Amino acid sequence: MKIICIGRNYVDHIKELNSAMPASPVFFLKPDTALLLRNRPFYYPSFSKEIHHEVELVIKVSKVGKNIQKAFAHTYFEEIGVGLDLTARDLQEIAKQKGLPWTISKGFDQSAPISRFLPKSNFDDLANINFHLDLNGKTVQKGNSGLMLYPFDDIIMHVSKYMTLRTGDIIFTGTPAGVGPIHIGDKLEAFVEGEKLISFQIK
Repeated sequence: MKIICIGRNYVDHIKELNSAMPASPVFFLKPDTALLLRNRPFYYPSFSKEIHHEVELVIKVSKVGKNIQKAFAHTYFEEIGVGLDLTARDLQEIAKQKGLPWTISKGFDQSAPISRFLPKSNFDDLANINFHLDLNGKTVQKGNSGLMLYPFDDIIMHVSKYMTLRTGDIIFTGTPAGVGPIHIGDKLEAFVEGEKLISFQIK
C-alpha cells in the first residue's frame, strides 16, 4: 500500500511558503508506517522542534490502474476521507537549503493521520467539497476541492503515468493555506462538510 501525497495544489498555500507554481502535479510518498489510525494520539518526535499541520482531502484507490486516461480516472476511487500531512518543517528547510531529498521531514512514523472513509456518492459535487481543521477549537485551515489546481481525476491520471496504482493506495490531494506548528497538549479536529472525522491529541 502506497501513501501518495500531492504538493503545491492550492494557490494560497503555494504563496504562503513562497514556492513556485507547478506546471504539473507534484507528488511524493510516505511509507505505510506513517499512518495514524482511529484517532490515536500523535507523539511529538524528539528529532524536530517544528512539526506543522497540513489538512487534506484523501482518496482511496479502488482498483489497479496504469496510464489511466482522465475520462476513466473517476472510476478508480470510490471513497473520500480527510487526513493530515504532518511535516517536520525545520528538517524540510534544512534539506531544501542543501538541495537534498526531504523524505525524513514527511515520512516519519505517525506523520499521516487519516480518518475513516466516506462513499463518494455521499457528495453531490466532487468539485465542491468543503473541509477544515480546528486546532484547540479554533479553525486554522479551510479548503474546498474546487480550489485545487489539479482535481482528483487529474491527479490519478498524472500519478498513474509513473507508477501503477493498486487497490488500497491512499492519495493525499494537497493542503490549503493556514499551515502552522503544533505543540504537545494540542487537540486537532478535521471536518468534511461539517462532519468531524478526525479528533486526536498531541502528546
